[in-house]
Formats: sequence, C-alpha cells, structure tokens
Amino acid sequence: MQTEKHLTGTLVLSVFTAVLGFFQYGYSLGVINAPQKVIEAHYAHVLGIVLPDRYATNASGEDGTFPQAGTEGTLPPQTDTSEDPSSSPHILTMYWSLSVSVFAIGGMVSSFTVGWIGDRLGRVKAMLVVNVLSIAGNLLMGLAKFGPSHILIISGRAVTGLYCGLSSGLVPMYVSEVSPTALRGALGTLHQLAIVTGILFSQVLGLDFLLGNDEMWPLLLGLSGVAALLQFFLLLLCPESPRYLYIKLGKVEEAKKNLKRLRGNCDPMKEIEEMEKEKQEAASEKKVSIRQLFTSSKYRQAVIVALMVQISQQFSGINAIFYYSTNIFERAGVDQPVYATIGVGVVNTVFTVISVLLVEKAGRRSLFLAGLMGMLISAVAMTVGLVLLSQFAWMSYVSMVAIFLFVIFFEVGPGPIPWFIVAELFSQGPRPAAIAVAGFCNWACNFIVGMCFQYIADLCGPYVFAIFAGLLLIFFLFAYFKVPETKGKSFEEIAAVFRRKKLSAKAMTELQDLRRSEEA
Repeated sequence: MQTEKHLTGTLVLSVFTAVLGFFQYGYSLGVINAPQKVIEAHYAHVLGIVLPDRYATNASGEDGTFPQAGTEGTLPPQTDTSEDPSSSPHILTMYWSLSVSVFAIGGMVSSFTVGWIGDRLGRVKAMLVVNVLSIAGNLLMGLAKFGPSHILIISGRAVTGLYCGLSSGLVPMYVSEVSPTALRGALGTLHQLAIVTGILFSQVLGLDFLLGNDEMWPLLLGLSGVAALLQFFLLLLCPESPRYLYIKLGKVEEAKKNLKRLRGNCDPMKEIEEMEKEKQEAASEKKVSIRQLFTSSKYRQAVIVALMVQISQQFSGINAIFYYSTNIFERAGVDQPVYATIGVGVVNTVFTVISVLLVEKAGRRSLFLAGLMGMLISAVAMTVGLVLLSQFAWMSYVSMVAIFLFVIFFEVGPGPIPWFIVAELFSQGPRPAAIAVAGFCNWACNFIVGMCFQYIADLCGPYVFAIFAGLLLIFFLFAYFKVPETKGKSFEEIAAVFRRKKLSAKAMTELQDLRRSEEA
C-alpha cells in the first residue's frame, strides 16, 4: 500500500518524460538495421559503385535477393573496380560500418561531460538543453537525400550519439534521485523498457511497405526527433531532483516542495533526513573527480563492479543481434529475416515489462546472474545451430529459438540492471563521475561491437557466438563473486557493503601475512 501512495502522477510524468531519452537511444540502435540494403544501395549510387541487379533493393528481401549464407559480409561480388579504389565495395562496407558505429563514438565523447552538465545546469535543465543535439542530428539524417547521403547520415548519427551519451547518464541520475527507495529498481528498469520500445518502433516502421523503402528511408532515420520535441515540452512540467536541490544547492524548502509534488501526501522528513546524512557524507568526502575515483581505494571495488556490469552488457553479444539481426536470421536460413527481427523486438519488449515486475522481488544480483547464465547457454546453442545448419536444415529453428532465448535472458538482468545499478552503488559525491566513467565504458564497448562484429562474423563464420559464450562465462563468475545486492538498500547502506568487503579483504591479507611470518 505504501508503494501505491508513492506512485504519484507527477512521479509517473517525470520518469516517463526522462526515459523518452532512452526511447530515442533505442530507436537509434534499431533504425539502421532493417533498411540496411536500401541505404547501402543509395550509398553505392552516390559513390559510383555499380551493384549487380540481384542486389536487394528493399528491406524485407521479398524478392529473394539477399546474399546466401556464407558469402562475404552483407555485400555481393562487385564488378571490377581495380582502376578506382574509391569505388571498391570495401569502401561501401567501411561507410556502412561507420554509419552503424559512429553513433557510439558520439556517445563516448559526450559521456564524460554528463557529471559536469548535470551539476552545472541541474538534471531537468540539462535534459532540456541536450535535446537540441537530438533535433539537429535527426534533421541531418532526415535531409540525407538532399546531399551526400553517407556524409549526412554519418554526421547525423554522430550528433545523435552525442545526445544519447549525455542522456544515458542524465536520465538514470534523475530517475534514481526522484524515485522512492521501494520503487527505485522497478522505475530504473524502465530505462531498458524505453530502449526496447524504441528498437521495436524502428523495426516496425522500417518495413519496406512503411518507411524502409527507397522513398521514405530519410524520414525513418530522422523520426526520433519527434520524441525529442515531445520530451522538450514535457520537461517543462517536471520538478527538479529534490536530492540535487538539497545536497548540491542547499535549497531546503524547494527540495521539500518538489518532494511533496513527487510523493503526494507522504511525510518527506524521512527522505530529507537521508539526504542530510548523504549531504554530510558528501561534504566530508568533497567532490570526487574521475581521477580520484580511480586512485582512491575507497571507491575501487565499486568502480570495478560498475565498469564490469557495463562491459558485460555490451560484450554479451546483444548489440550484435540488435545491429545485425536481419543478417543473422538470413544466415540461419530464415525466408523473411526482417519479420523475425521484429519478432525479436516484440519478445524484447514483453520480457522487459516482466523484468520491471521481477526486479524488486527477486533482486538485482540474482536476476543479473540468471540472465548471464541463460545467455551463455543460448549462445552455445546458437553456435551449434549455425555450425550444423549445412548438415541439418532443422538447425535453423535451433538458431532462431536460441536467438529469442538470448534476448529474453538479456532482458531478465544484463539489459536493464547496468543502467541503474551504477547510480545505486555511489553516493552523491562520486555519483556524477562514476556515471560518466560507466557511460564512457558502455559506449566504448558499444562502438567496438558495432564496428568490429561484421568483420569478426566474416572471419569466424558460425563460430562467432562462441566468443560471446566465453565472455559470458567470465562475466558470470565475476558477478557471482563481486556484484552486491542493492535491492531495498539506501545509498549509504550499499556503500557500507563495500566498506565491509574492503575490511574483510584487508583482514584476510593481514591474516595471511601473519601466518607467513609465523612459518618463517
């Protein structure tokens, strides 16, 4: 009953508005996938690369012109272009890979400024300002047909990436600070729900009979600008974070006023007392820079956990499926790969909703571990299915089921939890720096996967997901031994867990030293 009282209209509006930033992030992740063939054909036209007639010109591959499984990358053999290296199909592959991955470069660059802009402008005003980047980036992509399309798309995705890098730090910061402790996990999971909803929207709109065709693809790429405009106007109605007002600015009465707006008739004094303790702690430890975050032993364990959960999210192999799912289904022998990709998006969304319901009951750590183990088993099954596909046609179904299970287990834990657990691991002092570092790590891994997966897939063939299976095993073992449970704990209680671990590790080291001295 107490939880229901805490879920007010203002809180719902604030969280919904904030996670629209993650909707745009998800849309940008998925939008480049379905119309790949159409955009590549347009690039080839602009660059003067002659493609054979059998090259697909629509997103669904209904004419059966997709390259067959086992061909090099996603491009068919080209006519002789040895006299003009700039017209080589390898140039086309490079431009396409850059179009996919430059989005993450923008995120990497801007993620380091999250803490600064969030503290300088405040959480709400910062989200307002950075929306300008989203609108500008989407305009560049929407106008791609009126200029050199490859340059405009790459530029537009880079600018949109700058926005998403800032947003992916500001949104968890704001949501964690406005959410009551009892709902922090469930509301934090909405980040991932917004991402997968954005991916699903982009996949459906990317169908060739909607926007994924030669006429409408610029509109498809630039459409998330509508969400940016909606978020801009809704942010004008959202209260600033009471935690930011109280701890950073010392505006006690304004913090109480905003807290009452967010909590309704609940007595705000308990949260005010918690903020006061956190403020005193932050005052005693001063502002923490990124350098101090890495050099101080006080934060070392929390930083390692924060970075590893981000690495495990990206290097789990999930973005390989998001970016190249149509191509993966095609290699698995699926006749209509784009519809299978949309099926992945639907499953993605449904199980993210389920994870919202589970995260406060089962806890962060147990869901994270269960998700990693399920993904590990699915990656092995996917590898077996792809390897044996040439011998047994029914192995295509094994691969398909494995892909769906892979996505399901990702949404159980490794998908949503890294977005909000970093904000839970740190108190107000080091939180902005920690979120910036974790965000940079996430985007860097995103870029590596987006840029390299197609080449690695061509090199390793059906064994590519065996690499991810090995990484998932490492991530599972790390999480089992190092990741703490944060469910229902205040920021100070979570910090105390790391202090106890540090003391116990120190005591163990001293005991080992004592034993060695006695033996000597």
